[in-house]
Amino acid sequence: MANGQAAQPVTEPVHTRAPYWQDVPDEKWMDWRWQMSNRLNTVQELERVINLTDSERRALDSKGLFRVDITPYFVSLIDPDDPHCPIRKQVIPTDKELVPFQSMMEDSLAEDKHSPVPGLVHRYPDRVLMLVTTQCASYCRYCTRSRIVGDPTQTFSRKEFDDQIAYIERTPQIRDVLLSGGDPMVLAPKLLDMILARLRAIPHVEIIRIGSRVPVFLPMRVNAEFCDMVQKYHPFWLNIHVNHHKEITPELAAAMDRLTRAGVPVGNQSVLLAGVNDSVHLQRKLIHELVKIRVRPYYLYQCDLVEGSGHLRTTVSKGIEIMEGLRGHTSGYAIPTYVVDAPGGGGKIPVTPNYVLAQAPGKVVLRNFEGFITTYTEPTDYDPTEILAQEALIARRPEPGQEGITRLLAGEQMYIEPAGFAETRARGGSEHRLRSSDIAQKWQPLGVGAIDHAQERVALEAPKEE
Repeated sequence: MANGQAAQPVTEPVHTRAPYWQDVPDEKWMDWRWQMSNRLNTVQELERVINLTDSERRALDSKGLFRVDITPYFVSLIDPDDPHCPIRKQVIPTDKELVPFQSMMEDSLAEDKHSPVPGLVHRYPDRVLMLVTTQCASYCRYCTRSRIVGDPTQTFSRKEFDDQIAYIERTPQIRDVLLSGGDPMVLAPKLLDMILARLRAIPHVEIIRIGSRVPVFLPMRVNAEFCDMVQKYHPFWLNIHVNHHKEITPELAAAMDRLTRAGVPVGNQSVLLAGVNDSVHLQRKLIHELVKIRVRPYYLYQCDLVEGSGHLRTTVSKGIEIMEGLRGHTSGYAIPTYVVDAPGGGGKIPVTPNYVLAQAPGKVVLRNFEGFITTYTEPTDYDPTEILAQEALIARRPEPGQEGITRLLAGEQMYIEPAGFAETRARGGSEHRLRSSDIAQKWQPLGVGAIDHAQERVALEAPKEE
């Protein structure tokens, strides 16, 4: 700041509310518990503030629909007369949710398949996703976990919390724990404090994170009490979930100001949604508004193949087009990573435009966002083994069985076989003199793998003692 002055806290007007609640005192309106207690979920309640369409009424009256609950604050952001309002499409169902689509699944990311104990997903080597509740402040119509979220009978017990913590304690490669659900920030403050304290007491847990849409649905939850609590558990990170710039209100800006002043790095995760934000210009507006409130765009997700979300899905090519329109047209730190969370449980796969046009020995041909084409000349004397002495000075974390492509590049193995590959190629035949487990070394490439295979070959060729 000029003259060495510190930045002043963001002031927080309290006027983002629909006319229906104009007489509610500010102290109630800004009480997150009051907001939770007064959520709207029926046709009758929503029609007090919004002119519902026939499609919305049919969906709201349907049996077995994914749960509807919207905080008074967030419903106040909806244009009551516009059925195409981007806020409205995220939280108010239409009868399109009842239409099935090809490839939809109950658990499209196979999270429950990769869950060693209930509510804990261990998909990546060094981090886990810890589901601590099935409840949210409001419910997104494209929710990845709609199979359990919103259902109080599916919530996690104290014993399951204990089992999750015990698994993390006995798995030393876990250095990063992400709390999600549901939404951890709807938990009673004492319960959330207890979970954070137990995680911070585990020596090998370096980072604790929360993924939450509560600051967007309920910015009044990010109060001084919450900020004081999370400061005790640094390094602590938080990712919020904003999909459209209309969600960035003075209240959200003030909440992010409180968090960042408490030393919490904040990122944003968006979902690419048809009719909501599937536009280069809207995405650019969103990320610019985010960085103005000190929130870094982190991920832009392709919508998952979850039941009820078919009408909100876009093509992947639309996402690549958006990334093409961001790179070079705005600050690099404002550009999120566009990812497809792999159906079947493969994790997040980054998807980008192709900037590498060609490669040859010693040269890479690249293009920029304008179509400018250039050549980068690579060194001919680069020695990738020179760093090995420095690498040996740090401990390698135990990450058995999940090295993947990295193992191939490091020379630790030469290929990756699909399950059952060897049996298929055997075509049902039995072992014989040319194909025997006793001579398996004939398929071991020299110098590849953890064993010194040059020494191994010398040993094999040496004459045996009688």
